[in-house]
Amino acid sequence: MSAGSSTGSPGGRLAALDCVRLLAALAVLLYHYVVLTSAWGEPTEGIFPHARRVAVYGWLGVEIFFLVSGFVICMSAWGRTVGDFAVSRVSRLFPAYWVAVAFTSLVLTTWPEVRQLKAPSDILVNLSMLQGGIGVPHIDDAYWTLFVELKFYLVFAVVVLRGVTYRNCVLFCGIWTLAGVVAPTADNGVLSFFAVSSSSPYFIAGIAFYLMRRFRPNAVLWTVVGTQFLLAQHYVHGRMISNLGRSATDQTPAWPAHVIILLGFTVMAAIALGALDGIRWRWLPHAGALTYPLYLIHMMAGLTIIHHLRAEVAPVPLVIGVTVFMLALAWMIHRLVERPLGRILRDSLRRGVQDIRSATPRRQSLDLVPPQPSAPGAERIPAVRYR
Repeated sequence: MSAGSSTGSPGGRLAALDCVRLLAALAVLLYHYVVLTSAWGEPTEGIFPHARRVAVYGWLGVEIFFLVSGFVICMSAWGRTVGDFAVSRVSRLFPAYWVAVAFTSLVLTTWPEVRQLKAPSDILVNLSMLQGGIGVPHIDDAYWTLFVELKFYLVFAVVVLRGVTYRNCVLFCGIWTLAGVVAPTADNGVLSFFAVSSSSPYFIAGIAFYLMRRFRPNAVLWTVVGTQFLLAQHYVHGRMISNLGRSATDQTPAWPAHVIILLGFTVMAAIALGALDGIRWRWLPHAGALTYPLYLIHMMAGLTIIHHLRAEVAPVPLVIGVTVFMLALAWMIHRLVERPLGRILRDSLRRGVQDIRSATPRRQSLDLVPPQPSAPGAERIPAVRYR
């Protein structure tokens, strides 16, 4: 799930990106609330006979998030140092995430109906967002995408280190594509870990789309995008199995998933070419800002609330009510936590990065230490100053 801003050059804020993010977030939410049986205690075909046919493809919102993330991260990293890039990502991702972990843990502790927390230490480890790397269960299953995002940030940091330029971005796209193609058949755990072959085509295509917007479309960039689109098709069946199970996948046509991916690429191409710049609805930036906290809090907490109230409230009003509640809570998190705490965290981290760059605190601490008298007969050791 991308937590990047939709602001950048050229062209200022892209409201169309906010629209795409909002639709993707709502698609994922609808998939979890309408398709998953854990909240309802029975198959949902009979509960939502019509809505389920559409919601069953809502998991593709994650793929669209990755597509947008490639675009936005390339845009926001332009002209930044590695330190600046790291500060922007940490201050953007963690404030809302910490609140989401606390909120979800509270709900699961209060009503351990859909899931029980195995150990308090799992909550603490989840606060690091690194639980996916050490085998600790996610407090919320939706958090798996955050670890994929972190991998993308880490590999793209190599580009930031060398300088985010047109040439370096295209080179990165080529190298990461090669890694994604080689990794599935290579006996190399590190390569497979960072290649994220099933997700990288979306990130890479997003980068290429941003390069089209910043510079201009050309045959090389269209080749990059086309290659990623073709590679993405290979993983659709596997993603359907992981989300729906093999039996349900065999009964669910795959062609709508391929069409949705094509539609996602088409919309991003339209944004890259400026065809959607006329979308300037004032509410879209606010709605787009809610997508990250909404994504973080909606799944396990929402499923638990639905499970707790399913005997008292009809299914459709219950889903609508929980969705509205999650949107309101996401707005509160954004306004009361994400914005103020993100600003404080960003300013603090920037000062820390500046201290590291200048080493001023270390020099000052040495300069402020008064000379100590030597013991009688002790050998004097010249003071060492760090430059």
